[in-house]
Amino acid sequence: MQMGDIISRVLELITGMGYWGILLGLALEVIPSEIVLAYAGYLVYQGQINLIEAVIFGTIGCLLQQVILYAIGLYGGRSFVDKYGKYLHIKSKHVDMTERWFQKYGGGVVFTSRFIPVVRQAISIPAGIAKMNIVKFLLFSGLASIPWAILFVSLGKTLGENWETINEKAAPYTQPILWGAIGLMLIYVLSKALTRKKNPPGK
Repeated sequence: MQMGDIISRVLELITGMGYWGILLGLALEVIPSEIVLAYAGYLVYQGQINLIEAVIFGTIGCLLQQVILYAIGLYGGRSFVDKYGKYLHIKSKHVDMTERWFQKYGGGVVFTSRFIPVVRQAISIPAGIAKMNIVKFLLFSGLASIPWAILFVSLGKTLGENWETINEKAAPYTQPILWGAIGLMLIYVLSKALTRKKNPPGK
């Protein structure tokens, strides 16, 4: 994968600010979080930043992005998403899907959805619309953000000068995570269904 000039310049700009630039780049997600985290790993490889701090700031940045999306759902509602979602790279159909998941299965999907492409950002919006308890939201989102940050920063460090091939090299690692997340989602959904069956509404 070869970076376009614009993406390269954005990366240089945000990482030129050090750890805070990484945090800001992830919170706003001008470019995909995987790329920002991998580039942070490359900076660790170069000795410009520390591995542990890169992971910490990367995790906080990923979490902040979810808080922003949660706030959009909480204060802007569905009408805001339908009108401006395209600028956030979030499609209404993805919000529709995650909203149905959230309404049917509850806040636990916030964690499992973090590892599923496309819906991992969208799930925060229905959480905000539903006014999910903020402490639970931060807990589930934070627990999911930690392994994500560790994986891509570590891969970026390992790849070194070849960090730009992150999408290709990450596949063997992200696919098991994806299948694991889907498995957890199925277990969670089944447990919810069984609970409802044993305790039907009105009893």
